[in-house]
Amino acid sequence: MRSDEFYMHRALDEARRGLRAGEVPVGAVVVDAAGEVVGAGFNAPVGEHDPSAHAEIRALRDAGARLGNYRLDGCTLYVTLEPCLMCTGAIIHARLARVVYGAAEPRSGMAESKANLFAQPWYNHRVTVEGGVLAARATRLLRDFFAARRDGPEQG
Repeated sequence: MRSDEFYMHRALDEARRGLRAGEVPVGAVVVDAAGEVVGAGFNAPVGEHDPSAHAEIRALRDAGARLGNYRLDGCTLYVTLEPCLMCTGAIIHARLARVVYGAAEPRSGMAESKANLFAQPWYNHRVTVEGGVLAARATRLLRDFFAARRDGPEQG
């Protein structure tokens, strides 16, 4: 089985695809129990005119379509940024076994930063969470993106 770092590099590849599309560079991949990437996505709410087009949601949709099931039992989601409230709910409903994320999201992260929604007792499914995998690389992508936007031409 390949390492978490290997799959996080695939998620970072997706984040760079989003960056090239002008989106906030967040990427995600879904990996099945055999170690195959079965879903991938990058942030695309601007390009798709869809507030739900987060990297995690797009990767879950891709995996569900490829596997022919909305339940992704035994799969792991690798995402470059700690999931938000919406994505955390989708992850739980997809019945993922595990989530591995890179950078913490101190303002809205719902895996550990603001709350740990995965640990709430009212859910009938448990998801294992690990954060900080290749966090420096994921953070650098985001920091550089936002710095370029601040330093760029006036929007408006």
